[in-house]
Amino acid sequence: MNNNSFNLAYRDRGTWLDRASGATKLLAFIFLSGISMIVLDTRFLIFLVILSLIVLKISRVKFSEVSFLIKLVVFFMIINLLMIYVLAPGYGAQLYHSKDIIFGSGPYALTKQELLYLVNISLEYFVAVPLALIFLLTTNPSEFASGLNRIGISYKISYAVSLALRYIPDVTKEYQQISLSQQARGNEISKKAGFFKRLRGAAAILVPLLLSSIDRIESVSQAMELRRFGAKKKRSWYFAEQLKAVDWLVLFIVLLIMIGGVILLVVNGGRFWNPFIH
Repeated sequence: MNNNSFNLAYRDRGTWLDRASGATKLLAFIFLSGISMIVLDTRFLIFLVILSLIVLKISRVKFSEVSFLIKLVVFFMIINLLMIYVLAPGYGAQLYHSKDIIFGSGPYALTKQELLYLVNISLEYFVAVPLALIFLLTTNPSEFASGLNRIGISYKISYAVSLALRYIPDVTKEYQQISLSQQARGNEISKKAGFFKRLRGAAAILVPLLLSSIDRIESVSQAMELRRFGAKKKRSWYFAEQLKAVDWLVLFIVLLIMIGGVILLVVNGGRFWNPFIH
């Protein structure tokens, strides 16, 4: 297994995204993901997907670093789409007030309206996932914690978020080590094994991973108590930085996109763009 495999760790890649504030990237992630869930206009969602992929390309994040996570998200996305279709096959026709059957008959006949609704749900995933990866892989946890504290969030909460971000790469690395140990004992869970066997193997790894995580949490909490963490109302930050020009530019672009989304809500008369109106 190479070093880049499933490695959700921050690393300075020398792009403007690394220089942007962590708080700025968090706000951009929350606002853009939120507007994509509110405005289900296919044209708007395609624009956000293209924008997210362009920024992900600029971030210089390698596909090998996030391939496992992307495959996992796609897997659950497909399950979600199948469940939506099975449980509510006529929901799209209700939303768009029309019914154009592509093929099939009866309650599970696939309509253009249902297909468009499922496409919109899929696009939401492709907006949020690249933004989340950009945030995780280009944000220094300590700088991000100081940024959160600067915008008014308690430093205890900010530090907890920082620890969580630092802990993600440790968990992924430990997962890899346990997986290799299992394979060394003859439990084949690599790509050579079948899908369901690999899934059972991954589930078996969760127990030792959970136990080691609990031990790590206990060690960290004891170390923080010994250093009197939380004894005072305020604290200083080694990585404290002021918002720079790139931060204001990013926030301005996000604001323009949010305004565009609100305008579409008014123009479309609701959350959905209806191309089936004759």
